[in-house]
Amino acid sequence: MSNGKSTMVRAVLWQRVEGFIIFAVGVALFWHENKAMPWWGALLIFFAPDLSFLGYLFGPRTGALCYNAAHIYAFGAASLAIGLIVPIPLLVLPGALWLAHSGFDRMLGYGLKSPEGFAFTHLGRIGKQP
Repeated sequence: MSNGKSTMVRAVLWQRVEGFIIFAVGVALFWHENKAMPWWGALLIFFAPDLSFLGYLFGPRTGALCYNAAHIYAFGAASLAIGLIVPIPLLVLPGALWLAHSGFDRMLGYGLKSPEGFAFTHLGRIGKQP
């Protein structure tokens, strides 16, 4: 029988694996659909969700809200899906890169934030421990 800690470690590991899969799928979709965006444009869009860190200038609660809104899978997936279905090509590439970015962060262990502070995530604490 496993204890609670090992169960939590396995759950976090699976979420990090899931993050890798989402990252890989987002990048693959981007490469498949990209016809003209230069690599530097893709990098700018890929890292754009990190501008949500600016929310922390207004405190941990606002920072967590901004960070989480920019890092959930749903918005990237919605942008990608709408762009493919309607079709609106201007939504497809950013949607794929948004998904890839969110997956990349999860893969590295950067989970959704708690209002307690940036270091408190749904995947556990990050950064140096006191």
